[in-house]
Amino acid sequence: MKDSQPPHIPLIFERLSEEEMHERSQALLERMKGRRSVRHFDSAPVPLEILRRCIEVAGTAPSGAHKQPWTFCLVTNSEVKRSIREAAEKEEYENYHGRMSERWLEDLKPFDTNHLKPHLEEAPALIVIFRQSWTPVEDGYGGKQQHYYVQESVGIASGMLLNALHESGLATLTHTPSPMGFLSDILGRPSNEHAYLLIPVGYPASNCSVPDIERKNLEEIMVEIH
Repeated sequence: MKDSQPPHIPLIFERLSEEEMHERSQALLERMKGRRSVRHFDSAPVPLEILRRCIEVAGTAPSGAHKQPWTFCLVTNSEVKRSIREAAEKEEYENYHGRMSERWLEDLKPFDTNHLKPHLEEAPALIVIFRQSWTPVEDGYGGKQQHYYVQESVGIASGMLLNALHESGLATLTHTPSPMGFLSDILGRPSNEHAYLLIPVGYPASNCSVPDIERKNLEEIMVEIH
């Protein structure tokens, strides 16, 4: 069998000076140091085109065998947001009243969280990320196109989305009301998709406050091997 070479195109890449690399990386670090998880949102609407563009940025993430195993549901409908909140609070009540270990609950105390999630309605938009375990195709492989490294691929795309939203001037919260099967039901997603992450998006409320926490420094998170 003759090997087939898929088509390739020239890489477009701008090689920066070391000085500009330092400037860009330092500026990005300072901006990202200001990124915080927000649980109190202003109800003011955000430009939908900005949200669409940020999702498009997330869609540029690398993925296993370039299968792009993700679906991003952008929700702004108030009734759908209310349904999501009600279902999430039902699951979270069970988490806070039996599913979570005592140690887990103790670790959450500094963040003053509970099963009530008003931000799921207050935020003008929710982005629900679904991971695709496979896609239906007609290719002689049982009607399913397998996806590879799905968790890793969708995790990378989620991080890029959070970064894009922050860079665009919006606040976010990563929410995982496990189990999350209700999101598939409410949003009518097919059986090959599974909820991965729920992200409320918007502007912080005028009286918004966040926990006084410190991030680990570079020496605590990096090991250099020369």
